[in-house]
Amino acid sequence: MGERRGRSGRWRSAGGTLLRVITVWAVSTLTLLVLAAVLPDFRLQSRDGDSVTRIALTAAWGAGAFGLLGALVWRLIVRALLLVPALVLGLLVFFLNGSLLLLALRLIPDGRGAVAPETAVVVAAVMSAVASATSTALAVRDDEAYRRRLYRLTDRTRPRIARGGPEAAPGTVFLQLDGVGHRVLRDAVADGRMPTVAEWLAGTHTLTPWRTDWSSQTGASQLGILHGSNEDVPAFRWYEKDTGRLMVSNRPASAVELQRRAVERTGHGGLLADDGASRGNLFSGGAEQLALVLSTAARRGPHNRSRAGYFAYFSDPANAVRTAGSLLAEVLREMVQSTRALLRRDTPRVGRGGLYPFVRAFATVVERDVVVSAVMGDMLAGRTAVYADLVAYDEVAHHSGPRSRDTHQVLARLDRSIALIAKVAEHAPRPYRIVLLSDHGQSPGETFASAYGLTLRDLVRAGCGLPVPRRVRRTHSGSEARDAAREALRGALHRPVDQEGEAGPEGQEAAAVAAARAPGPVVLASGNLGLVSFPGVPHRMTREEIDRLHPGLLRTLAEHPGIGFLLVASEEHGSVVLARDGVEAPLAGLTDEAPGPLAAFGPGAADAVRRTDGFPHVADIMVNSMHDPKTGTVHAFEEQIGSHGGLGGEQGEPFLLWPRELTAPPAGLVGAERVHRVLRGWLGESGGPQVPLKISLPNDQTEAVIPVNGPVTRNNER
Repeated sequence: MGERRGRSGRWRSAGGTLLRVITVWAVSTLTLLVLAAVLPDFRLQSRDGDSVTRIALTAAWGAGAFGLLGALVWRLIVRALLLVPALVLGLLVFFLNGSLLLLALRLIPDGRGAVAPETAVVVAAVMSAVASATSTALAVRDDEAYRRRLYRLTDRTRPRIARGGPEAAPGTVFLQLDGVGHRVLRDAVADGRMPTVAEWLAGTHTLTPWRTDWSSQTGASQLGILHGSNEDVPAFRWYEKDTGRLMVSNRPASAVELQRRAVERTGHGGLLADDGASRGNLFSGGAEQLALVLSTAARRGPHNRSRAGYFAYFSDPANAVRTAGSLLAEVLREMVQSTRALLRRDTPRVGRGGLYPFVRAFATVVERDVVVSAVMGDMLAGRTAVYADLVAYDEVAHHSGPRSRDTHQVLARLDRSIALIAKVAEHAPRPYRIVLLSDHGQSPGETFASAYGLTLRDLVRAGCGLPVPRRVRRTHSGSEARDAAREALRGALHRPVDQEGEAGPEGQEAAAVAAARAPGPVVLASGNLGLVSFPGVPHRMTREEIDRLHPGLLRTLAEHPGIGFLLVASEEHGSVVLARDGVEAPLAGLTDEAPGPLAAFGPGAADAVRRTDGFPHVADIMVNSMHDPKTGTVHAFEEQIGSHGGLGGEQGEPFLLWPRELTAPPAGLVGAERVHRVLRGWLGESGGPQVPLKISLPNDQTEAVIPVNGPVTRNNER
């Protein structure tokens, strides 16, 4: 009896599938007829004319051939373009689809189908969109059909955990909304821009802020969250004297090295080492399932499946056409919004021309669509833990501002992506707990260069008495810096010999000559955090050494109104914090109760600076911009009106939003490493993998737990 019912169910399923195929074919045929009627360069009949029946049969033949080519050939084309950058592939989608239509029309008997190449692109795009919409509408009425369609669209054939079997332990999806601060999320919920998140907060989830380290940026935060250690990551980019290497968190060679160091330090592969998936992240977290993961992008080999995430998504022509269309729309949207901001004379404002519209479109459309699709596939496959980063808000906020109308639209679209993932969870073979979090926030403010007419590098060079462009010499800050450098050098050359005989005129003159011959300082910017290193000195320089080499530099920087404080080592007092009006405070004595020059930067500032001060690769001079506690503004040393990377404002206060059935994190959560421990605990509560705190791996085996091949790439760029 049961066997008979099973056969009957299979027949009903096959019949339903056949009916949906016929319906989609019929709708596609009708679409082709309509397009042939309205587009002058597209015809489905011979030049002598045909009967209505003949034209309909021609349209049906063309629609069927186009559908079959899409099903059989499209994936082969996409696989052949594995080495093409994803943004280029997104732009090629229309032309590839149009080429398939041209081929389909050539297969029509008697050559009755003809279309101009440029029109073929439009016809193919409309055909794919209509077929996808029809298929989705039919599948929604049938849960099993809808589930099968989801499997197909996410490149899955079936779940790894069978539905209807023993109840599986809950899986966990961690969605990182890159750059969305706690206050920004809270305000977006209150203003109705994120209704899905609002519904969760009203019933199932809890929201709390956490505090970043001094380096409030994705490289440090995500490394700590995914791998449990962000030790010795002083900024987004920094110079390492011992290797002569410039480390940049979003370069593949640097990312793989940072991941290797973290694994070596902790002795475990990461948060996702057991049945995990990493999507759109800088680091793998130890996952085997990868898509758009930077730390594996520099490697080639069978274990590097990061780029495959693009092609698993684009292998469906409906996905490809929809994303390509959205990409072009986003490029136009950015052009309109930037032009509107220019006409309104919005301030602060930065340039948004060049390739930026395409960079924004990639972050807000291509990356979002590929990552969301990959997460859906992971859930349908029943993976235990998934961590995905959605970077759209962060990219737009850098150029439009953290609370602009542009970012409001991005937040609304992110909410729709969250809702889609939650909807797919209903069809997954196991229950899922969805955790939202961010890696940092963003602080608004005019750029340092816009406010003062020179960059931090210009100011440093002027303070060292080194040549600077004429435009810099004409600015008030540049002129003051050069005068201070000259005055300090004259004073140093005439300083009397001290009791130890170390600072006589001859010694100071030698120091001046050495300064003139020394390599120029390396000045790097990470949001409103600046790093100054002197590559000619192999160790971390002290304040006294810097004063001997460049007598006016520290005073020039500390007294500048756009700079909040400096951190330098001192032979006499240990590390010290320097600020305006000659303020100098030993770092060891600063606390929340007695913050000294760090008072404007809020609770925990002294501890954050103290931790970074202990890093082996801390810069000779760490420079944090000013921060106005009333307005929350900072001055980025990069061309960003929404920035993060240092101390000051909302950039240091991201959020954590979790289901209430999970154990609440401790109050006052500080640092990405502690967030890692919270997430690891939640995986344990879900019956998921227990990541060990420490295991003993020999140093030569630590890279074995990173899913990449070959030796670590060295990056000697400067």
